Amino acid sequence: MEKFATLTIGGQTMELPIVEGVEGDSAIDIRMLRQKTGFVTYDPGYGNTGSCKSTIAYMDGEKGILRYRGYDIEELAENSSFVETAYLVINGELPGREELNRTSVLLNDHSLVHEDMQNFYQNFPRASHPMGILSAMVNALRSFYPELITSDKDFEEVYVRLISKIRTMASISYKISRGHKVEYPRPDYTYCANFLNMMFNTPVKPYILRKEIVRALNVFWILHADHEQNCSTAVVRAVGSARTNIYASISAGISALWGDLHGGANQAVIQMLSDIHEKGASVEDIIRRAKDKSDPFRLMGFGHRVYKTYDPRAKIMKKNCHEVLARLKYKDPLLDIALKLEEVAVSDPYFVDHNLYPNVDFYSGIMLRAMGIPTNMFTVMFAIGRLPGWIAQWRENTQDPEQRLTRPRQVYSGCPRRPYVPIDGRGEGTW
Repeated sequence: MEKFATLTIGGQTMELPIVEGVEGDSAIDIRMLRQKTGFVTYDPGYGNTGSCKSTIAYMDGEKGILRYRGYDIEELAENSSFVETAYLVINGELPGREELNRTSVLLNDHSLVHEDMQNFYQNFPRASHPMGILSAMVNALRSFYPELITSDKDFEEVYVRLISKIRTMASISYKISRGHKVEYPRPDYTYCANFLNMMFNTPVKPYILRKEIVRALNVFWILHADHEQNCSTAVVRAVGSARTNIYASISAGISALWGDLHGGANQAVIQMLSDIHEKGASVEDIIRRAKDKSDPFRLMGFGHRVYKTYDPRAKIMKKNCHEVLARLKYKDPLLDIALKLEEVAVSDPYFVDHNLYPNVDFYSGIMLRAMGIPTNMFTVMFAIGRLPGWIAQWRENTQDPEQRLTRPRQVYSGCPRRPYVPIDGRGEGTW
């Protein structure tokens, strides 16, 4: 039975259909609102606006739930690999053994980057941020690998190419920034092992793969594979709504992810912890400053736009981080500060009342440091993990018959209509 919400404006009443999701989440369909009433909704940041129907991910911020295609993130992080999770996110179902083997083979087959693209890398200034390089290079892929998606097989080739080459391009940018020789992928290594080897192996000092590090990287990327309609995903969908090719759409998503309030948050956490350590500030003083609204200091890594309880990814990342550091016998003073901050903050009434719990970025940066990932590569690591979600969201958006070109409305707050005055009559100082 169809349900409706009733809206009354200036004595005029209209019924708006209610759209119900499978998990009890509901929305009011306002597509006819402006046409029938002349009104639009005002929702800065779109925090209360549903832009689409999606089958990819589900999250409940009040209960701390995150699922990909119906599977709890906790189960995937415990039992799955990043390649298997990427297949699930993009295709809708977990792969069988044959499908997983085929995907792994295709990832190896597409892992090399066109030799001509290396000329681009050499011409970026040495101080260029890896995210800027990655965004530009993903966009450039369209010139080297024309996108002709006319069948599921075509789409498979495109998405596998993207997932495979993004790790190669990321490692190349790192190697070139260090003045090191580029390391090529190996067909006998898994996806995550290949990335680590391309990043850190050198002729002088061969990289020793450790299974706990490979596993930790799998978990890190699984936790970031999708997260509903976040900023970068919304950008991928918005750009794709213009029927823009998948490479340009994902390049735009990478640029959005680069922001400090989005993918750059884990880098900001490390910078904050490093600053606290260098200055020798006490945790109690840091907590006091964080609660002082007149103080510009912000405690990075706490709170989330959607989660109003403990971020489920943060629980997994915290456990993962401790296991990695213990097995590596890695001592990090920043982790000690982080643990003390969490201990004090989660029991402080101010943080509890404001739902300021540690989020995934709070621990991910420390784990990446232990793995040897440089700070300016943190957001690139996030981008590699989020790529399956962007691909799935781009495809879902282009295949949804209800989707249209993204075109938000506005409430105009500028000058009312005024007559044009010729320049000689405007007087001095106008310009």
